[in-house]
Amino acid sequence: MEVANEEGRIHGKNITEFTLDGSVDLQGRPVARAKTGKWRACFFLIGYEACERMAFNSIAANLVIYLTKELHEGTISSARNVNNWSGAVWLTPILGAYIADTYLGRYWTCLISSLIYLLGMVLLTVAVSLKSLKPPPCDALCKKASTLQIGFFYLSLYVLTLGTGGTKPNISTFGADQFDDFHPGEKLQKNSFFNWWLFSVFFGAFVAQTVMVYIQVNVGWGLGYGIPTLGLFISFFVFMVGTPYYRHRMVRTVDNPINRVVRVLVSAIRKWKVAVPANPSQLYELDDKEYQASGTRRIPHTPALRFLDKAATPVQHGQLGRTGHGPRLCTVTQVEETKLMMGMLPVWLATLIPSTVLAQVNTLFVKQGATMDRHVGSHGFQIPAATLGAFITLCMLISVPIYDRYFVPFIRRHTGNPRGISLLQRMGIGYFIQILVMVIASATEVKRLRVISEHNLATTMEPVPISIFWLLPQYVLLGVADVFTSIAMLEFFYDQSPGDMQSLGTALFPSSLGIGNFISSFLLTTVANITGRGGHKSWIVNSLNDSHLDYYYAFIAILCFLNMIFFLVIAKFYVYKKEGNGTVPCDQPSHLEFMPLFKLQPETKDSCLPETQNLQPHV
Repeated sequence: MEVANEEGRIHGKNITEFTLDGSVDLQGRPVARAKTGKWRACFFLIGYEACERMAFNSIAANLVIYLTKELHEGTISSARNVNNWSGAVWLTPILGAYIADTYLGRYWTCLISSLIYLLGMVLLTVAVSLKSLKPPPCDALCKKASTLQIGFFYLSLYVLTLGTGGTKPNISTFGADQFDDFHPGEKLQKNSFFNWWLFSVFFGAFVAQTVMVYIQVNVGWGLGYGIPTLGLFISFFVFMVGTPYYRHRMVRTVDNPINRVVRVLVSAIRKWKVAVPANPSQLYELDDKEYQASGTRRIPHTPALRFLDKAATPVQHGQLGRTGHGPRLCTVTQVEETKLMMGMLPVWLATLIPSTVLAQVNTLFVKQGATMDRHVGSHGFQIPAATLGAFITLCMLISVPIYDRYFVPFIRRHTGNPRGISLLQRMGIGYFIQILVMVIASATEVKRLRVISEHNLATTMEPVPISIFWLLPQYVLLGVADVFTSIAMLEFFYDQSPGDMQSLGTALFPSSLGIGNFISSFLLTTVANITGRGGHKSWIVNSLNDSHLDYYYAFIAILCFLNMIFFLVIAKFYVYKKEGNGTVPCDQPSHLEFMPLFKLQPETKDSCLPETQNLQPHV
C-alpha cells in the first residue's frame, strides 16, 4: 500500500481526495473518492443481484411442484426436502462469510462463488431437460424416480447451494463497503442502499415468480431453468465490468473473527475470579497509532457484559496460581467486538420463528394454492400456484420506495432518527404483521375446508371450487411485513457488527432464514407424527383436502405471539453499537492527524497477548 508523503500527497493527489475508511483497490492502493464506490459501483452490484435473485427464485418458488409432479414425491416429503434445501441455502453463507473475512476478501469470494453457482444452474437445467434424468409421467400408477435420477438432481441442487453460500453474505456487504462511513454524505446514502438493494432482490424475485414459473408449468422445465441460467451468466459479466469502480477492504490474514471471539471467551472464563477494575482506563488497550498503522478501528469501552472485561484485565504473573503462560490478555477492542457479536445473538434467536413463517411460502402455501381454482378471467387462463408469491414481491416493490421516500422523512421529523424508527422497532412491526398473516391463513383454510365438505371432495384430488385469490390477503400482508423485517434484519446485522466481522455478522441474516426452514421441516414432521398417534387422523397428510392446515397455521400463529413477547423483552434491553462523535468517530484516526493511516498492513498487531509479557494498561 502507498504511503502518504510529508506534504500529504499520494501520486500527486491531495490526501483528502481519498476515502477515510481505509478502502483500497485490488492492488492494495488507496482509492480516490470521486472515481470509485458510491452508486456508480453499486449499480453493477444491484444489477448482478437482480439477475441472481431471478435465478434463485426460479428454482425455489416452484421446487415443491417439481418434486411432486416430476419426481413423484409426497406432500410431506416434498415440503420437507424443500425446507431442508432452503435451510442449507441460508446456512452456507456462514462459511462464505468466514472465507471472505479471513482469506479471500469479499470480491474474490463473490467471483469464485458465482462460478460455482453458475455450474449448479447448468447441471439443474440438464437434470430437468433430459428425459432419462426423471421418471415417466404418471398414468394409472406413478413410477418413483430412480436413485440416479434423484441423486443427479439433488447433487445439482446442492452445488448451487454451495455457490449461493459465497454470494449471499458478501455481495450486499460488498455493496455497503462502497460508501465511506466517515464522509457524512456517503454515510447518509448508505442508509438508503439497503432499501434499494432489497428492491433489486424483489424485482428479480417478481420476474421469477411470474414469467419463469409460468414458463416452467406451461412451456417446459428446461426452458424455465435455462433462461435464469443465461441471466446468471450475464450477471456474472456485469459484476466483472464494475471491477475498476469497486472499493475493497483489506483482509487481516493473521487472525480471523471466530478465533478472536473464542479467545476472548476463553480468557474471560479462565480469569473468572479476577476482579474487573472500576475504571475502564485500567483495562488493556493498544495505542491509537498501532490501530492507525494497521488500518483497523479501535472500539471504545462499553459497560455491557462486564464479565467479558476480565479478558482485558491485566493480572500479575502467578496471580492465578499457575506457572508458565496464564490466560491471554486481550485488548478492549477485541472484548468489545465479542460483546457486539454476543449482544446480537438474542436478537438472532428472536428472528427464527418469523423465518419459519416465511418458509411456508414456497411449501404449504404453494401446495394449498395448487388444490384451488386457479383460473383467471373468462378465457380459461390458469395461473401456476407459485405465481401468487409474486404478490409478496409486488407489494415489496411498491412499499420500499414509499417507505424510503415518504415514510422515513416524515417519521424522521418527529423522532430525529436518521432511519425514521430504530431497526428493532422496524423488525417488531413486521413480526406483529406476521402474526396477523398466520391468523388470516388459518381462517382462509377453514373456508377452503368448508367448501371441500360441501362438495364431498375430501377423498378426491379434484380442484376445490374456491378461487386461489382467497389466499391473496396472507400473501399481501406478508409482503408488507417483509418490508419491515427483511430489510431491518439485513441492516441490523451489518450495522451492529464490528468492522472486521461485517461479512460474518451479515451472515446471521441468511442463517436465520436457514434455521427457520429447518425448524419448519421439524415442526411439519413432528406435528404430522404426533397428531396421527393413537388412531387419530394426522393434521397433515398427502392429500391437503383431507388435512387440517387450519390447525397447523393456528399453531404457528401461537408460536409467533410467544416469540413476539420474547422479542419485545430483548429489544427493551438491547444497547446499540457505540459510535464516536463528528464526521470521523473518536476511535477512527483523521487523515490530517496521521498520514501513515494509508500504510495498511495485511495483518494487525492486536492479537491477544500472553499475560506474562507485563503489558501496561492503556490510559
